[in-house]
Amino acid sequence: MDYRARMPPTQAESVIKNIIREIGQECAAHGEIVSETLVAFMVKAVVLDPSNGFNMDRTLIKSDVQKLVKLCVSRLLDRKNPSLDTIKMQVYFDMNYTSREEFLEEHHRVLESRLGSVLREITDNRACAREELESLYRKVVSYMLLRSGLGSPTDIKIVREATAALQSVFPQAELGTFLTLSKKDKERQLKDLSMLVTGIRLFNRDCGKGGEGIDDLPAILHEAIPATTQHIDSQLQIAQDLAYSYTAILEKVTKNPLMSKELQPFMLKETLYNVRQYEIFLQIILSDIITCAQEVEMMIKQLGAQLEQLKMTVKSKTAVPTSQVFPIFIALSSLWTSFQDETVLVSVLSNLTAHLEQFLGAHELLFPEKVMQDLLNEVTVKTDMYRMKEHMEDRVYLVDFRKQEWLFPETTANFDKLLIQYRGFCAYTFATTDGLLLPGNPAIGILKHKEKYYTFSTRSAAYSFAENPEIYIDLIREKAKKNAELIQLLELHQHFETLIPYSQMRDVDKHIKPITKNETSTQTDTHILPPTIVTSYEWNEWELRRKAIKLANLRQKITHSVQTDLSHMRRENCSQVYPPKDASTQSMREGSTGVPRPQIYIAGLRGGQAKTTYGIRVNLTRAVDET
Repeated sequence: MDYRARMPPTQAESVIKNIIREIGQECAAHGEIVSETLVAFMVKAVVLDPSNGFNMDRTLIKSDVQKLVKLCVSRLLDRKNPSLDTIKMQVYFDMNYTSREEFLEEHHRVLESRLGSVLREITDNRACAREELESLYRKVVSYMLLRSGLGSPTDIKIVREATAALQSVFPQAELGTFLTLSKKDKERQLKDLSMLVTGIRLFNRDCGKGGEGIDDLPAILHEAIPATTQHIDSQLQIAQDLAYSYTAILEKVTKNPLMSKELQPFMLKETLYNVRQYEIFLQIILSDIITCAQEVEMMIKQLGAQLEQLKMTVKSKTAVPTSQVFPIFIALSSLWTSFQDETVLVSVLSNLTAHLEQFLGAHELLFPEKVMQDLLNEVTVKTDMYRMKEHMEDRVYLVDFRKQEWLFPETTANFDKLLIQYRGFCAYTFATTDGLLLPGNPAIGILKHKEKYYTFSTRSAAYSFAENPEIYIDLIREKAKKNAELIQLLELHQHFETLIPYSQMRDVDKHIKPITKNETSTQTDTHILPPTIVTSYEWNEWELRRKAIKLANLRQKITHSVQTDLSHMRRENCSQVYPPKDASTQSMREGSTGVPRPQIYIAGLRGGQAKTTYGIRVNLTRAVDET
């Protein structure tokens, strides 16, 4: 309701506060204590409901205020209304639940604020006398214990152990130097000393030499997390069984109009919304518990590794360099602080789970076991998983749609991370059956419409919704005005921005765009540019070596080595040349022929009686053709 158009903001806020206060007082007079947050939500819900006849465009007059107060009080006092239980559950969850990161950040901030007064007593101290220094040292020990959370500062055994650990790293004699530091340096040193003392005490506990007042947090978490998980799983199973039963009954009712009139007083749909909201909150808590279990498992391994490393470093040595052990002590302290954080977080989530159960009281009042058995007679109860498997093959055909964009698992990389509208429930079924919640099946296809994504329970529902989505979106919005719990259940806060819960404020602007995958192909010309063939190109490495040797012509080169006075004692110089090698060639082969031997005789060489010697040459060589 826009008060600011009619009156100043401060006056509008004053009027709203007065209305909320008056409604709270009326409820208290009837024995019902309600929070201002719940009253404010109910005021908005009553005004949004068109059946109540409030005009959003005009200023409220006195009669309107009285009517508004009366309607709000009557709805807040209706103890058998599952719609009110759902709204109470949503308000309680919104006020008590926060994300893991924000919770731990707030938890640490609260711890620091509680230690503020003790810290100021130490940093602002101006002790000079011996008694004052001793008192200051005791305050430092108390601060160490309070900061670490490992024991009470009033237990004498714990104080003695912490004092001994502190004296090993910060003797009392160093208080004088400590007092000369600036305030920020004092705070920093106290924080470091606290982590060192914590690490020393944890190491002594592991060695069996101390650890007074230190709980075994890893063992406690090892038992608490499975127990909490088992409890949430059991509650989740109960909620899902109820949701499946109510859904099956409502499906039967939608097919039989006569049953619809008979079951109208039972508020069956409101009961379904209640149990579905409970299921969603349990799934959120269970997800955080699983994260805690993963963190604890990892930290237990790290703790064992750090302690083992510290034992190997220290062993039986009497003195160890601080540069080796101090970082390990600090790491141990940080790990133990993480264990403490996980313990607190598991405890808070467990308490939150237990308190949510109080908002399911209307189920037993409206639907006792006998009534449920009668309603479920001849009704087939289907689980959400069964419904999805039932229509797994009924996929949308893209050829039937030219303008709409459909997403499928094989064409979208981040398919599982898309933010589905209405928490994944079928938009068409909800709009056409006046509020029946059926889980959508993403395998059928996800419709992308105006940057939002919708799933459907069947292919026919997807086709009908895609013809004109805006009609069904408007129907869902109008239904949410009549049942305000649907605004948070179906995440319709974009349509009702003034009712955005804190737990969803951070997600309003978040929009995950789908990363689609398509099969594409390209073709290029074989040779765009004219071919350029380098004939001298050679790919063979050994051929390149052969060419390099040929170019170098090493056979005709001489290698020289020179040594100077500075280098002759440094290393041996050597050179490599090609050694001469024996080589032989064969150009022809020996052969022989059988020709006659020449026989030539000369007669008369010995002389005769005459003084003159005459020789007669006689050729007795045989002819070639005679051989």
